[in-house]
Amino acid sequence: MVVLSFICLGLIAYTYVGYPMLIVVLAKLFRHHPEIDTEWQPVVTVCIAVYNGEAYLEDKLASVLAMDYPADKLEVIVCSDCSSDSTDDIARAHAAKDPRIQFMRNEQRVGKPTALNRMRDAAKGEVLLMTDVRQRLSENAARDLVARLAPADVGCVSGALQLEGDTGAGLYWRYELAIRRNEARFRGLVGVTGALYAVRTADVAPLPADTVLDDMLIPMRLRVAGRRILLHEDAIAYDRAYEDKREFARKVRTLFGNYQLYSRLPRLLVPVLSRAWLEIISHKVMRLVCPWLLLALLGSSAAVAADSSQSDTTNKLFLGLLAGQIAFYLMALVGRRGGKLCGVARTFVVLNASAVVGFWQFLRRRNRVTW
Repeated sequence: MVVLSFICLGLIAYTYVGYPMLIVVLAKLFRHHPEIDTEWQPVVTVCIAVYNGEAYLEDKLASVLAMDYPADKLEVIVCSDCSSDSTDDIARAHAAKDPRIQFMRNEQRVGKPTALNRMRDAAKGEVLLMTDVRQRLSENAARDLVARLAPADVGCVSGALQLEGDTGAGLYWRYELAIRRNEARFRGLVGVTGALYAVRTADVAPLPADTVLDDMLIPMRLRVAGRRILLHEDAIAYDRAYEDKREFARKVRTLFGNYQLYSRLPRLLVPVLSRAWLEIISHKVMRLVCPWLLLALLGSSAAVAADSSQSDTTNKLFLGLLAGQIAFYLMALVGRRGGKLCGVARTFVVLNASAVVGFWQFLRRRNRVTW
């Protein structure tokens, strides 16, 4: 049990502290300097899949049309997934005023993957700019992402999601963005920000209708093919940080999607077959394993602390370790009412709990691709 406790503690520490430090070192030793071609300005099709987005669509279209990109090379497709609010009316009104905007509607709710497939088939642009309805985009988003997509070895270029607010989710996202920044400087991202990324239309193969994470499957198909996935932090999608209750549901879906992805592209995890195996296992897979390591650490610590055959020093050490874990989980229970540190503890627990629920839903095949 002593050995098990130290193994669990070491793996948890590696996942949340060791790997972020390792990727910083690797990014400094083997830094990639992306090529930028500002002269390449292909037609760009902005794809917005939406369900009941009346609260966001006006501002979204305004920010898209305000982007600093040649107006005659910008197309916008809005695909409503059988919306029941005024989303369709808003989209139709904009399409009637601006010929660059195309509106299409799914007469049944079929989900985002099918909507993306329809928009990809209808797109006139050489480049697709994928974005969600909720986030406003920075003015430079299209221009800067396209300029970095120009080299043939680049498969996708991700923008950055900037969360406004001081919730635990916002703190976590800043930590996550720091890891992604260094992965991009090393060998490339292992996923993109679904709220904003650019990819060549020809590189987007049809998505299975039950795909949960298009922003993982599309770039990871390209990583398997040897292409690089870049991050440009100055191309920004602005969003609001949500409290842990809403964040829990989002993370369950995301982690379900991770299980689905690796079941469909298992070669991503094989060192001989994947140049991204280190980043994927350290950054993604270990996050899925950590909830079980946390449970094993709690149980083994309690067992050693209560084992009378152990030395007094060992008993005291593990009693302290057990007490520390219990205190951490009590802080998580209190949440942001107890201050920022308790809020961070709660977010950590919520994220790990969502991995367990996501795994359970994956085993039961209970995924939903509709909003």
